[in-house]
Amino acid sequence: MSPPVRLVWDVGAALGEGPLWSPAEQALWFVDINGGMIHRYFPETGKGDSFYTSGKPSFIVPATGGGKIVGSESTIHRLTDDKLGDRIATIAMPAHNRTNDATVDTMGRLWLGTMDDNEARETGRLYCLDRSDLHAMPATAIVTNGPAVTVDARTLYFVDSAGRRIWRYAVTDGPEIASPELFLQLGQADGYPDGIVLDSEDCLWVALWDGWGVRRYAPDGTLILEVALPCSRVTKIAFGGPDLRTAYVTTARTGLDVAELAHQPFAGGLFAFDACVAGNPMPSFNACD
Repeated sequence: MSPPVRLVWDVGAALGEGPLWSPAEQALWFVDINGGMIHRYFPETGKGDSFYTSGKPSFIVPATGGGKIVGSESTIHRLTDDKLGDRIATIAMPAHNRTNDATVDTMGRLWLGTMDDNEARETGRLYCLDRSDLHAMPATAIVTNGPAVTVDARTLYFVDSAGRRIWRYAVTDGPEIASPELFLQLGQADGYPDGIVLDSEDCLWVALWDGWGVRRYAPDGTLILEVALPCSRVTKIAFGGPDLRTAYVTTARTGLDVAELAHQPFAGGLFAFDACVAGNPMPSFNACD
């Protein structure tokens, strides 16, 4: 049975993405890529605050020693005084590309994808930033999403959103990825797979762009659960709360016309539901000083 979903912040994000739970703050961070914003929501008070960063902040992850790391366009920065601070990496890529989704594995490595911001050319790529060393991976797509890495840091899921495919790779030393396996192929009626995250049982949660919800898949690809949302463009979930059993869901309103927005007035809002299982805490990126 699908759990009830509640709107927790009608923030109206153009392209809400990259939710991150901060245990120290008991707060949820997320970005609005097209709005150039970073948002922070406090469930205990129901209040939120927002910071304009310029650029296109696409992900936010924790860093060792405290603080956050943010990807924006072709660069990766420390978040300093609520603004993009010191640059820690620059990715050589076409001018029409930008960073997109990201995660950190339990070895402290940052895995991130890039994409064609015009969503036309297969120039997006998967990368791994291991301290100060940037490694390009043999995984490409027009729009990359995910990745998600298992707790043992040996398996990685990678999303080709435009192709409606999710791939699974073995992670080897280097770091490198190998043994590609098609984990999931969605149909046109399903929407497009967007952000993904693994829970404590190694099941994969997939947000569905133009699919009106999120799905939970077993490691063998079996669909276990579908959670309906009151808006079509669902982008990613993160597990939060003291027990990591509250699923927070980011959404988008970009590209929706007046009639569509009238039908889904809370598009771009932050939603939550009570999950059937706990999530995993996001590890911290081992950034070089």
